Amino acid sequence: MKHLFKNYFFLAFFCISLHTAQAQNSTVQLSSDAQISLITIGSGPELYDSFGHTAIRVKDPRRNIDWVFNYGRFNFNTPNFYLKFARGKLLYTLWVSPFDDFIEDYKYQRRWVKEQILSLDTQEKKRYFDFLKNNAKEENREYRYDFFFDNCATRPVDALTEVMNGQLNINYSSFPEGFTHRDLIRNNVHWNTWGMVGMDVAIGSVTDRLATKKEYAFLPDYTMEAFANSMIVNENTKKPLVSKTESLYIPKKENTYKELFIVSPIIIIGLLSFLLLYKTYKDRKNDRPLGFVDSLILFCTGCIGILLAFLWFGTEHGTTKWNYNLLWAFPFHIIASFVIKKATPPQWIYPYMKLSVIMLALLGFHWIVGVQQFAYALIPLFIALAVRYMYMLKVIKQTRITG
Repeated sequence: MKHLFKNYFFLAFFCISLHTAQAQNSTVQLSSDAQISLITIGSGPELYDSFGHTAIRVKDPRRNIDWVFNYGRFNFNTPNFYLKFARGKLLYTLWVSPFDDFIEDYKYQRRWVKEQILSLDTQEKKRYFDFLKNNAKEENREYRYDFFFDNCATRPVDALTEVMNGQLNINYSSFPEGFTHRDLIRNNVHWNTWGMVGMDVAIGSVTDRLATKKEYAFLPDYTMEAFANSMIVNENTKKPLVSKTESLYIPKKENTYKELFIVSPIIIIGLLSFLLLYKTYKDRKNDRPLGFVDSLILFCTGCIGILLAFLWFGTEHGTTKWNYNLLWAFPFHIIASFVIKKATPPQWIYPYMKLSVIMLALLGFHWIVGVQQFAYALIPLFIALAVRYMYMLKVIKQTRITG
């Protein structure tokens, strides 16, 4: 809370200072001792910290400047915050804060902090600093965040590319080949965590195309690696973009995102799937009718399907489009849940459950041919659902014959 208050105060002071400077037709100027750096932060203890962070540091001892320009902040006090977040309409902000406060937060979280000092000349530093100051103005500092294509790691690169007027050669050649965006996420978050399962369910097949090497740099680690290999090239000189790399803080023990294995998805989902398979076996052996469990399965998968359909059609999240998880979490399952256990179910329920089995088969086909990857931890559930749906078909068919 102390740091948050100081950051608000500093941002307000910074904006007032800029306004005053404009009124006086003058701007803050960097001295020849100034340096601009790319700051990269390691992963943290929360799911949203798992991918690290990137910021820009401007330091000028002669002007008493040591500021961090941070594109990764948003305001919790935004009206309709959660609705805007869910619909992909939440605006992120370029946040300016003192460097000491900035790094103190990450020391508290036990996350490593590395600095790459950029080998810019005086005019290049001025242009970059002017760009950042202009971007930090109240009318310019908000932007529509996109996890893959417009985030805290891509913005510093885009800004530097713009101010360098074609003299910046970003080198992505050291990146490995053959990764999709989903693969890149999984490289940072273990597949057997609830966070990764949630992301695997929420994001669609658009994340399963091969990413270009440039697109890897939505992750801070890749941006840092690209900067380390990049060059500034003009008519007179060719020099590395990074003149020096320093570790500003290395914790003795990193505080990374972890989950207990005993409550991990593969254990919980696997146990529930086993219980469902066991119940199906007992129900088939004793020739039992359909009941509450069948209604619950269809109701829950239908609710998940409504959420996925909303993320696809009702939001501006580009990554949640064309999501074939709807093949198992189908919104109309909710309607089926209210009639499945009736003694004389409607005629349409039998072909509907046939369609449900076919959709599960299509899910497997989409997975095999590489259209979309699904959460590994859901494999036991898919098997249990297929077996249960076939049992439902058997019971419904018997009911129609005897009825």
